[in-house]
Amino acid sequence: MSLNSPRADKKNYKNGPDVDSEEDDDGSEIEVDEENLPSRAAAVHEQIRMEGEKELERDGLALMWSAIAAGLSISASLVTKAILHEQLEDTPARFFLENLGYTVGFIIVIMARQQLFTENTVTAVLPVMHKPTLKNFGILFRLWGVVLAGNLIGAACASLAFISLPLFEPSIMQAMHSISMEVMEKDPSQMFVGGVVSGWLIATMVWMLPSAGAAKIWVILLMTYLVAIGNLTHIVVGSVEVLYLVLSGAIPWQHFLWPFALPTLAGNIIGGTFIFALISHAQIRNDLSNERKKAQKNPKDGPKAVK
Repeated sequence: MSLNSPRADKKNYKNGPDVDSEEDDDGSEIEVDEENLPSRAAAVHEQIRMEGEKELERDGLALMWSAIAAGLSISASLVTKAILHEQLEDTPARFFLENLGYTVGFIIVIMARQQLFTENTVTAVLPVMHKPTLKNFGILFRLWGVVLAGNLIGAACASLAFISLPLFEPSIMQAMHSISMEVMEKDPSQMFVGGVVSGWLIATMVWMLPSAGAAKIWVILLMTYLVAIGNLTHIVVGSVEVLYLVLSGAIPWQHFLWPFALPTLAGNIIGGTFIFALISHAQIRNDLSNERKKAQKNPKDGPKAVK
């Protein structure tokens, strides 16, 4: 690789591992210009893959702090929902209005570019699907482990702060307790299925964001609102709720792992990665493969060839 190549320049400032890719082999950059790609969908795919490589190659400590911040920020979903629940009259409309509060934490986390586990089940997995080497799988699991651990630490700190500090009125604390107990009414199979669907919805949101432009906040609100009114399970938001119960002594700590965390985590990963990302990648991979074959047959095309 030339020392003057874009890849070489990138290695001068990044501190994380180096992802295996075809672009890394030939010293080029991922092509994201729609004019040079077979479709708009391919351009979105390549843009998300480029972001995924950047996340995979980030320094581990930076990832951890960003993930902890996301765990703290996502607690705004529980707080806002509890405040709306406590303030609104008990009518059928309250359910739909209070669940708008669920979207607040996601808006903060995503707009602030903090590391949320369910986003990385799509963004970071595309580079691995593009080149599924053992090294890339190892880097992916490193990212997932660091981000999930950071999210849970942040969620636990937020829950502990709600319990220990005089932040809210007793009525709001009671609302937080009631909302959190609703999560634990599900059995493991319901946790898992809800996690699959919410993983799919969050993955869809990630796929939509590059094309959303100034409407990003509305895309986040819409997709996460569907998670809320569907009463679906999410590993990070749910962790704030369940850890609130654990740390307040309402339930034993074992109930965090089962029936909540393990089935929900498995569902989020399957819904966001093995279903959505795999299907989306499969269709685009075929387009890009055909484009590369054309480029190899017609080297004079130059700029139009897919890198």
